[in-house]
Amino acid sequence: MPLNQGKHIIKEIDGVRCSLVEENIPKDRADFLRELLTHNGFDVKIEQNNGDDSLFTIGVTDKLFNPVVYVYELCLKTPGGKIVTPAYWLQLAPEGINKGEEDFYWGLKTS
Repeated sequence: MPLNQGKHIIKEIDGVRCSLVEENIPKDRADFLRELLTHNGFDVKIEQNNGDDSLFTIGVTDKLFNPVVYVYELCLKTPGGKIVTPAYWLQLAPEGINKGEEDFYWGLKTS
């Protein structure tokens, strides 16, 4: 599920009901998300798409998990211990940020 879509979807993956994280993604993206989510304590399920062997569906067994909420509430950590940012989740930035470095455009203005 991209970060611009907040709909929470439950889907059966390998016979287990899971919260859908993303579907129709390439193997390298699925491996990246599996590593990140496993590091954060989630039980990850991956399934190869029937129509196209090069695309995968990934989900977690925690039915309350919503990637949009977890990323924007800064609840996830990178394997290096930094906070997962939207850019890191989308693989646009090589690493997250350290606690206290938050400099987001939605921060409070003091003036």
